[in-house]
Amino acid sequence: MNTEQHILTMTREFDAPRELVFQAFVDPDQLAAWFGPVGVDSPRDRIVVDPRVGGVWQLVMTWEEDGDAKESPIDAVITAYDPPALLVATQKAEPDAGITLLLEMRLEFEVLDGGRTRLHLTQGPFDSDEWVDMTREGWGTSFTKLDTLLLRE
Repeated sequence: MNTEQHILTMTREFDAPRELVFQAFVDPDQLAAWFGPVGVDSPRDRIVVDPRVGGVWQLVMTWEEDGDAKESPIDAVITAYDPPALLVATQKAEPDAGITLLLEMRLEFEVLDGGRTRLHLTQGPFDSDEWVDMTREGWGTSFTKLDTLLLRE
């Protein structure tokens, strides 16, 4: 039995105030504009956020692969909510995605000088380092899209 934990940790700085960065994670209109790796969409009509402990954080990422429409739902429950400092949500991963564990996404938003924000992201446990690497890449390209959105705010 493999008891090794595969946890993703990332830190990213944004040129925007903490309140704006936090809001981008709980406002469905903003999530639709940036969430998902390059080439993946998160349609606004498939996003539901009830920002409170016990509320839902749900969206469906969609893309095309070899001419076929694909989708990956995220169906999470908010387990900690302290705006604009902390958002924690837990989801049961899709068994057909090769992930069978409960995944926790922990987002901590830190105020920096000059109206900047540092985001500390912890997510997992995943079933393998490959899933950690793929998820890190997905967040990375998503955060590039979020940078663009925050510049417009």
